[in-house]
Amino acid sequence: MKCYYAPETDLHDPVFRLTHGKILRNAEQAERAKLLKAGLDELGLATEEPAEAPREALEAVHTPAFLDFLETAWDEWQKLPNCGPEVVPNVFPQRSFATYPDSVVGRAGWHMGDTSAPIGPKTWIAARRAADCAIAAADAVLAGDRAAYALCRPAGHHTSADMAAGHCMMNNSAIAAARLRRQHDRVATLDIDVHHGNGTQAIFYDRDDVLTVSIHADPSSYYPFFVGYAHETGEGAGEGHNLNIPLPRTTTDDAWLAAVAQGLERIAAFEPGALLLSLGLDAHEKDPLMGMQVSWDGFRRAGRMIAEAGYPTVLVQEGGYLSEDLTTSLVSFMEGFREGTA
Repeated sequence: MKCYYAPETDLHDPVFRLTHGKILRNAEQAERAKLLKAGLDELGLATEEPAEAPREALEAVHTPAFLDFLETAWDEWQKLPNCGPEVVPNVFPQRSFATYPDSVVGRAGWHMGDTSAPIGPKTWIAARRAADCAIAAADAVLAGDRAAYALCRPAGHHTSADMAAGHCMMNNSAIAAARLRRQHDRVATLDIDVHHGNGTQAIFYDRDDVLTVSIHADPSSYYPFFVGYAHETGEGAGEGHNLNIPLPRTTTDDAWLAAVAQGLERIAAFEPGALLLSLGLDAHEKDPLMGMQVSWDGFRRAGRMIAEAGYPTVLVQEGGYLSEDLTTSLVSFMEGFREGTA
């Protein structure tokens, strides 16, 4: 399996995070890449650095205004009096009645959905290269590879067409799914991150050519709180093309794997030409964000089930946070995926 990783992604190492009214160290630290790379090393999987993709590949998902903001925000922020070291929004529009502002402070609120995805001096290049990894993995599958993996950070599945959030910048998974659409009439996405893939859902919600399936902790008491419920099934042409499977935070292997099977059954009915897997590993029982109680064996079994479905598959890394168990979580999933393709 080809694996893609860009060292420039380590340059994004955010600090600010607001949790329950406290300022804490951000969970999406560069150290995550080292733990994931260690897993690839253990599996004997070498990484390749991707080529820089054309901007049009990003604009297949994101608005030009959003991309311009990500690229220029930190430099503009430095011109503010008494500015902080990272771009962190402090005011948010009511978008149903709002005008796009000139001020970078206002645009930060427009393009950043919360305070958990601060922009630092190297965020743009890191996010750009993370997207390059996802595009390279999609291109490998389009060229005939059975599967390819993109070690992306910052992650992406909480980002919509023009709003970053939840530790995410560009939506790498959606960008890769759009790339797969160049060759396949129908593409399915399966998101097994412990958090709902609200950005991916928003991007494809009114489309019938991309099926979105997300298995995640019940948002009534877990991020992203406002979206990710079972009644959200798509709209317009996309009606019936969005499946959310929210689960209790106490969920262990058997119930989680039953949800994966349910998601794969819906995907089979859709008959996609390719599958985009948003590979979050933060459902693990020892992940510091404490979303679910899935074991390493659960990840291994899920990997095998997803591979046995038989689709050309792009695996894009999403969550999974700083824990000595993260390396083994990736190894476990990938070992199962290998078993399913044997």
